[in-house]
Amino acid sequence: MTETVDIHGVNINNVTMEEALKFALNLLEGDRPGRIYTPNSEIIMQAQRDENLMEILNDADLLIPDGAGVVLASRILNKNLKEKVSGIDLVKRIFENTKKRPASFFILGGKPGVAEKAAINIYSEYPRAKIVGYHHGYFSEDQVPGIIEQINKSKAEILLVGLGAPKQEKWIHSHYQQLGCKLIMGVGGTIDVFAGTASLAPEFMRKAGLEWLYRLIKQPSRYKRMLDLPRFMILTLKTKFRQIRQSNA
Repeated sequence: MTETVDIHGVNINNVTMEEALKFALNLLEGDRPGRIYTPNSEIIMQAQRDENLMEILNDADLLIPDGAGVVLASRILNKNLKEKVSGIDLVKRIFENTKKRPASFFILGGKPGVAEKAAINIYSEYPRAKIVGYHHGYFSEDQVPGIIEQINKSKAEILLVGLGAPKQEKWIHSHYQQLGCKLIMGVGGTIDVFAGTASLAPEFMRKAGLEWLYRLIKQPSRYKRMLDLPRFMILTLKTKFRQIRQSNA
């Protein structure tokens, strides 16, 4: 396990993209399901209000800093995460690695038909990424046993769960011990991006940490959720000032 950095109670692993990829690939050689979550500023703020979510995040095998705001907060707090590790970029790196080591995937999430489109596009770009099954994310609780059976029958090594946070993290935490996969990863809207039903922010905006602005422009209805971004920075500054007061006491 790598060093962790406490960002408002969430223990983020201090990894580079290369280190996160290596960790993910090592899980494929293990004998139990490993869980990777991708907390950003919004998810960390959700965890401030949801103790169960906080415990679920901190029980993961790997938490990557998925957002420039998380890395900025670490620097304000003198904890210095190495770099932003985007969830979708890590997923792409895992797909790219199938050129060296083929792997099988099950895709769970998105509206009906979206996971199927994503599977077609993924296979087209990464022919050695075997998509052995998929299921949309609009299911009821009584359908879960059948979905788990479908995933296990597929013998997928990697399960990508895109149910949105915090639903996906809670679903994974509740069911990972019933699953035969080696790696289970919460991927948010990544499935929609691969399906072509959603788009990433332009690279210059991603590098500048302005993905939130792009998402807001694309989906103005997200504005209430995005109020957590300024709340996150206010909490970070309050924590910093408290540290200063304590050091001067």
